[in-house]
Amino acid sequence: MHIHFIDITIFILYMIAMLGVGFYFLKKNKSQEDYYVGGRKMSSIHIGLSVVATDVGGGFSIGLGGLGFLIGLSGSWMLFTGIIGAWISALVLIPIIYPLAKKHNFLSFPEVLNHFYDTKVALLAGIISLIGYIGFTSSQVLAGAKLAAATFPSITIADAVLMMGVVVIGYTVLGGLKAVIYTDTVQWIILMVGLILIGIPLGFVKVGGWEAIRMYLPDHFLSLNNITFVQFFNWLITIVPIWFVGMTLYQRIYAAKDVKTAKKAWFVAGLFEWPIMAFMGITLGLLGRVAFEQGMFTEFGYAPGSPIDEEIGLPLLLTHIFPIGLMGLLMSSYFSAIMSTADSCLMAASGNFTTDILRLSKNNKKSIKYSQLATLVIGILAIILATKMQNVLDLMLYSYAFMVSGLFVPVLGTLFLKNPSSKAALFSMLFGGITTLGLILSKITLPYGLDANFFGITLSALIFIGIQIFPKKNAQ
Repeated sequence: MHIHFIDITIFILYMIAMLGVGFYFLKKNKSQEDYYVGGRKMSSIHIGLSVVATDVGGGFSIGLGGLGFLIGLSGSWMLFTGIIGAWISALVLIPIIYPLAKKHNFLSFPEVLNHFYDTKVALLAGIISLIGYIGFTSSQVLAGAKLAAATFPSITIADAVLMMGVVVIGYTVLGGLKAVIYTDTVQWIILMVGLILIGIPLGFVKVGGWEAIRMYLPDHFLSLNNITFVQFFNWLITIVPIWFVGMTLYQRIYAAKDVKTAKKAWFVAGLFEWPIMAFMGITLGLLGRVAFEQGMFTEFGYAPGSPIDEEIGLPLLLTHIFPIGLMGLLMSSYFSAIMSTADSCLMAASGNFTTDILRLSKNNKKSIKYSQLATLVIGILAIILATKMQNVLDLMLYSYAFMVSGLFVPVLGTLFLKNPSSKAALFSMLFGGITTLGLILSKITLPYGLDANFFGITLSALIFIGIQIFPKKNAQ
């Protein structure tokens, strides 16, 4: 499929504009506090949109469209867990964490653990978080590249990785968190305009409207109860804990002007996740399924009834329906979705490295240069991984699973206990994370179809409670 000159021009101008944001903030960042937490002066709307762009962005084009293609409207329940996580953490986490962060100038998530526990707990959390976010950055860039190559055959995966990588690293290294948050806002608006105002109406008309949808899809595709309770529960225990352990989210809590601003940002983010993003993505995936059943993708090698990866249904639909000029906007939307997650993961990894592992002085005037250098090196490493060692990405995504199941219980300990035990935190982190990891790697069938995370978090909680309670009993 040939891409028109107008589309390429729109796309290139968009990429240059993103780099321009980085240059704009280059001179405005005077300290690590400016670089990593935006000087703690950001507004709720910018933070809220950035949270949604980060959380839903990268997986949006791929995951949500795939769910809509596979099971229809019921896939929207996945992001319902996002609104639950956002609103619970707004009510429980932010009022405790924000005042502490302001008082002690926290820049990272493990610094919270250092405050409540000790340096060993914080260092382990920093290492796990760093590995997880390097892998997450790599996987976002690689996913985006595969998506671009599938949608625009004239671009190779290597070209797409390089193009996206250079731009993301460029504005993130230069501008820090402010550049990331402001580009996220722009990227998210472009994604919404491109897909809600153009993609859905064009897709709806192209497949033949409501009658065609009813004709080509079974009834359960249009119902909201086409999932089991276990499926919803698995989404719940995977997604809700991320709101309590994600370094990207802590950086945004710290970036807010005050507690009220941070809470408002989280309420905004929750509403945009569900229902807005949830139904937008699912609807587009569902329209992709109708187009596939109608034979619209036969020219791409996917005739009705033939095997097809559900996650490419949406990109194929959009390539098919977008006219010249709007295709450039679509390319920009796609790259926006991926970049808005990749830049935040890169920022998180850099913060973990400089703050939690190297423990650089926050008042050193050279610290911002070291921070930029760390971001650059980690970014380059992420690109190399995305092009050379795709199986390594699995290992890094496992460390993300390790992070969620290992760190969730110790964080709850900081929120609900007066004197949480460092020993309890350390052992619950290790055993919770290792359990989840072991179950994922062993590929054994788990009872009742439950996610590995459930068993990791449960064991983590039992160990934490056991160590927290028993020494006190012995002391009496």
